[in-house]
Amino acid sequence: MAPMVKPPRRNTRRVMVGSIPVGGGSPVSVQTMTKTKTSDVEATLAQIREAAEAGCDIVRVTVNDKNAAAAITDIVAGSPIPVVSDIHFNHVFALKSIEAGVAKVRINPGNIGSVDRIHEVLSAARERNIPIRIGVNSGSLEEDILERHGYPTAEALYESAMRHAEICEDFGFTDIIISVKSTDVSLMIQAYRLLAARTDYPLHLGVTEAGTIRVGTIKSAVGIGTLLAEGIGDTIRVSLTDVPVREIEVGKEILRSLGLASRGVEIIACPTCGRLEVDLFRITAELEKALAGVKKPIRIALLGCVVNGPGEASEADIGVAAGKGVGILYRKGKVVRKLKEEEIIAAVLEEVRNFQPDESD
Repeated sequence: MAPMVKPPRRNTRRVMVGSIPVGGGSPVSVQTMTKTKTSDVEATLAQIREAAEAGCDIVRVTVNDKNAAAAITDIVAGSPIPVVSDIHFNHVFALKSIEAGVAKVRINPGNIGSVDRIHEVLSAARERNIPIRIGVNSGSLEEDILERHGYPTAEALYESAMRHAEICEDFGFTDIIISVKSTDVSLMIQAYRLLAARTDYPLHLGVTEAGTIRVGTIKSAVGIGTLLAEGIGDTIRVSLTDVPVREIEVGKEILRSLGLASRGVEIIACPTCGRLEVDLFRITAELEKALAGVKKPIRIALLGCVVNGPGEASEADIGVAAGKGVGILYRKGKVVRKLKEEEIIAAVLEEVRNFQPDESD
């Protein structure tokens, strides 16, 4: 079985977000953001638990009013994964989040206020060893930066990020993660490339306000995937107009496609054409549903004809190359046996149950 070629990783500092390391050669972590009202503690925790079960590493929660600030303590206490507070406009909510024990604070330099207020947040964060994410967004750049550049550019996003990184550095605070998000995929890619070339801070990747599951998945895969393929990026968040679990699923698939995540089953299926000899749509759908909760790192190839089937199936951990109403079952490149079409699903499930990953997987 041919090994997946992984992209090289950019060398960065390492920042701990609760128990999750970000940067410094650590695995790329996947984040999401709750969509509930933060003041509804039970609904928020339920959404966090669902995301965690789907493979989420870090979750962000908005702390945007007094009720949210009052609820964050209970959310932190009940969450199975590190909680990040998302702060806009009011630095007091950042201070209350730090008191509540969040694992990281995200502030937007364009709307958090004066340097003195930032220093208050940094002082409190340093006392508790809590990192800060400087979250720059093309839609909320500082007025002087916009006036100088005319409109959001990659240099403008970089300048905003570094302005606030330097405020932190001058204060002696270097526990920093940076993001420079935009709805414009090309702009986002260019801005992150500048940061990657000029700093060693770990980077949080994302295309902001990416959209619905169809459009948002494509934009995120292109933007995040391009940078990850270049070795840039230490933690990611896919922004979708959908529930957090969908964001995690897409994020995990982006990582898996580049060999950067091995948790869970990866099903590779041919696109099908007129050469198709079995009901691959049904087989793939049923296997995907049956294997949704399996955490073993397994690559399964399901091919519907004899042209590319044998070669592709033999390169996966478990593979099926179909002929007319039959399939040849492969295990780590070797033929196991011939199956009738109606036996394929049960045979693959049995192989998954018995599968033992190599130590190098």
